[in-house]
Amino acid sequence: MMREFKLSKLQICFNVLESIWKGAQKPTTILRDANLSWDVLFEVFAVLTSQGLIKWDYDEGYKRYSLTKKGLIAVTHYGKALGVLEGPNEARTLYA
Repeated sequence: MMREFKLSKLQICFNVLESIWKGAQKPTTILRDANLSWDVLFEVFAVLTSQGLIKWDYDEGYKRYSLTKKGLIAVTHYGKALGVLEGPNEARTLYA
């Protein structure tokens, strides 16, 4: 029987960064992609903005988010780390 684990704050932040990296700009789209509540999403936005990983701007009356250069570097390194950790399919299966 497999257990479900809660996501860490770091994983949640990188889920948001990855959503933006894949092209999501509006909060609603990012919310859906990262599977978060509004409260959590805006807490994550505050953290990521204060760390200089994302920025926002108004475009046609809508608030839109994008990655900064620092955010793009973070997503790239995170993706590489996951690739190294995953290994072959057989090694990825974890049982609790």
